Order: sequence, then structure tokens, then C-alpha cells
Amino acid sequence: MKLGSLKKAGQLDGELVVVSRDNQRFQKATDVAPSLREALEDWKTNYPKLLEIYNKLNEGGGENVDLGKFHSPMPRTFQWADGSAFIQHVKLVRQARGAEVPQSLYEIPLMYQGGGDNFLGPYDDIPQIDFNHGTDFEGEVGVITDFVPMGINPEKALEKINLFVIINDVSLRGLIPQELAQGFGFFVSKPSSAFAPFAVTADELGDAYKEGRIHLPLNIEYNGEFFGKANGSEMYFHFGQLIAHAAQTRNLMPGTIIGSGTVANEDTSNGSSCLAEKRMLEKINEGEFKTPFMKSGDTVRIEMLDKDGNSIFGHIDQKVVKV
Repeated sequence: MKLGSLKKAGQLDGELVVVSRDNQRFQKATDVAPSLREALEDWKTNYPKLLEIYNKLNEGGGENVDLGKFHSPMPRTFQWADGSAFIQHVKLVRQARGAEVPQSLYEIPLMYQGGGDNFLGPYDDIPQIDFNHGTDFEGEVGVITDFVPMGINPEKALEKINLFVIINDVSLRGLIPQELAQGFGFFVSKPSSAFAPFAVTADELGDAYKEGRIHLPLNIEYNGEFFGKANGSEMYFHFGQLIAHAAQTRNLMPGTIIGSGTVANEDTSNGSSCLAEKRMLEKINEGEFKTPFMKSGDTVRIEMLDKDGNSIFGHIDQKVVKV
């Protein structure tokens, strides 16, 4: 099943819609729940109703999809936490500055709590207020959970995944070092993220979803050219481990979004999922950074295709603008 949210003036959560498997048609589902956020709050009741709409929609009918009218599947949530589950990404960052990877990073996932109150839409501009902030994109995969009880184990946590998403976790690289040096984590260096328009259930991924990971490449174009196709199969910590980590000391409410962190592979011919990683490879291999961070007019497109070449989540297509 595929779900999305239409933009609507005065409605922060948008309007819940069901989208056909081929991404071509949709039907409003506001009689089931006004928004995806509210549908998730009683998923056991709402899921079969939404699935019935989905099955009928795939037989025909509905309205034609106009992607420009779609927001991120959840325009806001009460909990957005992002991990760093691809160890290769962490290794490159540390190698570029001559630092070892501490053993703890192989045992405990890195995670930060982001701002979930105001996500960008999949085609919204990325605002850049200061060129010195070092605007960067980060291609990620993510999950949206049901209620998750505190202290859950990783395998049980996998059962709490309701939906899957792909993400552009925007980062301001010029602000990160100072924030980390203060010892209190990210805040101003992590502005609003964006999501591809459709959130999907596990069956839409078929056999590509296994072992708590999506075994498909995340395709990224930067300014219209190939940038990366890193595969989600190399996720060191699977989604159950990330969810369990987040729920160590608290319950997670329905609609919690957990991100994987930047998708990265040991085979660097697959390219990168963020500018920072490309810059680290330049530093390691050529002795200096060459690729600048994003500037006004730069664009990024993020998409994941199934084994038959069909777009699973729709795509993210954003441009940086000076504000």
C-alpha cells in the first residue's frame, strides 16, 4: 500500500490519500482519518480500511496524481530521530581527519533527535540563509512506527514498522563542528528535512526488504548528473536495532520516524549520498577538498527503484534558494 498527503492551506498535516501501485492515481481517504499522522494513531483499525481503498484503486478509478500538490507523507510528526547506521560513512569522515573509529560505534548506534514539526515537501526549495553554512543533502531511507514500548528488543522492534520512506536530511556542514564542540549535539545545523511523496508498506518492497534493511540502491542526481547509487544492504545496524535504541528509555508514539543516516557503501564506485562524503573521498585520495557545498540554484533528486525499474516512493526534487 502507498499513502501520501496533499497540501491544503490551513492544514498543517495535509490531507490523507491512498496512491495506486503505479503512482498514477490517488483517492482521498479523509473519511478514514483526516491525515496520515492521525491514521497511524489507530493503525490497527485504519489499516484494513486503507487497504480496501488501495485494492479498489489498483483496479481503476481515482484521480490523476499531480505531484506538485503532494507534501511529504507526514508534513509533521511528534518524533523524528535520525541514526547513522552506515559505518562506511562514519569511517570516511574519521579517516579524512586521521581519526580511528572507536569500538563503541560498532556496538551502539549514533542517533540525534531532529525537528519534526515542519518538514519540507518533496519538491519544495531548500532555503539557504547564509552561504557559509555549507548546505548539503543527505540521501537516506527511513521507517514510520506504530506505538513502540520502552525497552523493546531489536527483533520485536521490527514488528512495529508500519511504513517506509526515503529522505533528504538537509545538513548545514559549516555549523556542525561548533555545535559538536559544545558537547550538546545538533540543533541549528539540522534544518527541515524532506521526504519523497509516498510512504509504503513492506509488501511494496517485496523481497528487497529483508534482515531489517532495504536491499536496493538509492539513486541520487546532483545538478542533473549521476551522484550516487549506494545500496541499503550495507546498513550496519538494521531498523529494529535503531528503533530499540531510540526506545531504550522512553515509549515511542505512533508516527515516530526513524532515519537510517546517509546511505554509504564500501565500493566507492557506487558514488555518494551526500556532498560531505564526496569531499572526504577527495581529501583521502587527492589531499584536498574540491567539491563545494550547495549554492543557490543547485538541485538534488533522490529516488529508489524496484528491480523492474519502477519508482517505489516517488522522488525528491529540490533546489537551493537564497532567502
